[in-house]
Amino acid sequence: MSDKKQKKPLKLKARLARGFPDRSAPDIRATDQMMAKIKLVYERFGFEPVETPFVEYTDALGKFLPDADRPNEGVFSFQDDDDQWLSLRYDLTAPLARHVAENFNDIQLPYRTYRSGWVFRNEKPGPGRFRQFMQFDADIVGAPGVQADAEMCMMMADTMEALGIPRGDYVIRVNNRKVLDGIMEAIGLGGNENAGKRLTVLRAIDKLDKFGIEGVKLLLGAGRWDGGKEGEGDFAPGAGLSPAEANTVLMGVGLIVDTDDDYPASQTYSDGQAELKMIEQIAMESGYGPDRIKIDPSVVRGLEYYTGPVYEAELLGGIPNEKGQIVQFGSVGGGGRYDGLVSRFMGQPVPATGFSIGVSRLMTALKNLGKVSGETANGPILVTIMDRDRIGDYAKMAQELRTELNPLDENQQPLEVPVPVELFQGNPKDFPKQLRYADRRGSPIAIIQGGNEKEAGKLIVKDLIEGKRIAETITDNAEWREAKAGEHLVDEGELVITVKRILAEQASDAFADAVKAQG
Repeated sequence: MSDKKQKKPLKLKARLARGFPDRSAPDIRATDQMMAKIKLVYERFGFEPVETPFVEYTDALGKFLPDADRPNEGVFSFQDDDDQWLSLRYDLTAPLARHVAENFNDIQLPYRTYRSGWVFRNEKPGPGRFRQFMQFDADIVGAPGVQADAEMCMMMADTMEALGIPRGDYVIRVNNRKVLDGIMEAIGLGGNENAGKRLTVLRAIDKLDKFGIEGVKLLLGAGRWDGGKEGEGDFAPGAGLSPAEANTVLMGVGLIVDTDDDYPASQTYSDGQAELKMIEQIAMESGYGPDRIKIDPSVVRGLEYYTGPVYEAELLGGIPNEKGQIVQFGSVGGGGRYDGLVSRFMGQPVPATGFSIGVSRLMTALKNLGKVSGETANGPILVTIMDRDRIGDYAKMAQELRTELNPLDENQQPLEVPVPVELFQGNPKDFPKQLRYADRRGSPIAIIQGGNEKEAGKLIVKDLIEGKRIAETITDNAEWREAKAGEHLVDEGELVITVKRILAEQASDAFADAVKAQG
């Protein structure tokens, strides 16, 4: 025997990559429910689905990505075997622009499309901030008029209401990048050389909800201390504007009133204001008042490719978080006009506008409001196994229930909400374990057929919900065994009709309990 110790194989450690979430069955179901409602709204407006791949050539993802020797800064990238850089998509808009440009001759303009999918950000993850998350976008390509932007805002409002968010609990806020650009021109920050400073000013405006007007003033000027006083907390450098320049910005975005009515408006600023008035008029005439769509000059959308109207959907009022605390949830989606993005590929103007919903964020809000749930009413009906030599019999029962409880239309699509049926796949020797499994799975019914029942042409349909209710009233084990709570001994041919009857009774009882709970 060798003196050398046998090396044990290394045990692989199961660990989740930072910023990449696992998703549970309830999360997936809740997302599917939400997205199905959103799709119905989009298709009512004439939008059709399209799908683009997860991977694009890095240079196709847009000028908003950092220019660096390392192309994967901000995105996850790799080199193909032909030395071309490829990246996981950063959002769904840039891939759409590539798709439109590549298929321009085959696409009917205006092109109205929606799509959903995962996007990836190579950024530092944190609480509620993931490197992989889902977006749901809708876009109109080839429509130059702001009536397209107005329609997008109206569709966003309809989407909120289709998801159960009533009027007064949300608002679609609208601004225009031309207004913001005009403000920058008014204080001498036009031109490419001032792009960085413009961004600092816009970020200051975007902090209105967080810091208020006084905080925005500080960020437009020298900067702001987190603690509110000099030396307290971290210091955020400001845009370095003079008091007069800061006032011009605040007047331009409507945070202070221009009492002299002498705002130094540029043509860009005037054009943006005219477009906002047109959007407001279209919305009003279509029945979307300021309680649903509101012009708000303080709205700032961050991406550099926006060229005109910008808009965002905001949830108003308090929403309980996971800890039950009432919080202001804020924006759940937004977008705007991006007339230059498709044109990068085409060498000709191609106007476009669209918005994106943050699926995970909106789903969290809807779940906390009780508007969507990924929990199923019941688990699967469980066909138990009493005799492993008769697996075929039990499998036949399970398939009969699946077929009869889940009718299909002529296109083989389900007519009703599916009723799952499961054949137990564990060790059949321990029958009580099968019932414990059914309990953990939330099964409403268990099907039991031992040798005696088979010989008599019978089987037991056990109402697990009724059995649990009866069991709660019985304290003596002998009495409980004698009662055979919830068990129905029926002929084999009565399996389906008995299961349907019990399911109907359970549904009726559940409805009565819900009504009683509501008073």
